Amino acid sequence: MSEQKPPVIVKRIKKVAGGHHGGAWKIAYADFVTAMMAFFLLMWLMGSTTKGDLEGIADYFKTPLKVAMQGGSGSGDSSSVIKGGGTDLTRKTGQVKKGETEAEKKSYNLKAARAELERIEAANLKQLKGRLEQAIDVNPTLRQFKRQLLIDITSEGLRIQIVDEQNRPMFNLASAELQPYTKIILQEIGLMLNDVNNRISLSGHTDAIQYANSGRGYSNWELSADRANASRRELIAGGMDDSRMLRVVGLGSSVPFNNAGPHDPVNRRISIIVMNKRTEEAITKEAAGANVAAEDPAPGETVAAGAP
Repeated sequence: MSEQKPPVIVKRIKKVAGGHHGGAWKIAYADFVTAMMAFFLLMWLMGSTTKGDLEGIADYFKTPLKVAMQGGSGSGDSSSVIKGGGTDLTRKTGQVKKGETEAEKKSYNLKAARAELERIEAANLKQLKGRLEQAIDVNPTLRQFKRQLLIDITSEGLRIQIVDEQNRPMFNLASAELQPYTKIILQEIGLMLNDVNNRISLSGHTDAIQYANSGRGYSNWELSADRANASRRELIAGGMDDSRMLRVVGLGSSVPFNNAGPHDPVNRRISIIVMNKRTEEAITKEAAGANVAAEDPAPGETVAAGAP
């Protein structure tokens, strides 16, 4: 009897191309990411390129032969189709529009320089505000008068207002004689005002209660002016350079702090403004009788006095 051989079993495995573990989708995703990166790079270049550069590039594609004949290393300059440019794609200085004159270009550069100076000046005044507020917090003498010291930034510069309270006036009643604590406040402020080079405007204010001896020719107008001048002397005593003071005025009760309460003690105040250059120039031109440019309006006394 012959021996029977065991059966041979053949297993066939069915392979599916790709499937769950395939890599074709990775290639498609890489192509998508590359396309998106190129798209955003193009958008960034278009957004950061100056108008003159864009016009120069457009001229190149419109008339490539003309550009090839004239040469150049950039675009956007008035003297050549693509001459100019530079490493800073956002720069505007030196770019000249079609038909722009040298006077217009000079005017633009002056305005840009002035805007930069005003930005730096505003930052310096903001820093001074922070130092004043910090000095009030750390000085026990000044801290108790914190509610009477109002500091803010206005369109004219840094404004410091020292206001009366019902039971804590800055001056003796109906007098320009400063209280001892008011002298300390003004002297401390005067020393810190030397931290910036800006000029100072100082104005005195009263409430609407009529001065008792107004029939003798002395009214709230004279009283507010005398109080402003007394305050000026204390600022100088504290260390402020006298040449920094540009204007000292008395405004009586014409510019109340509290419009709804003309007799409110808070209306009796001294307003110190560390003026920005624009306000200083406007006041100087006005005082000299010169015409002030429309873009630099001279501030009215009511604004300079610190009306809220």
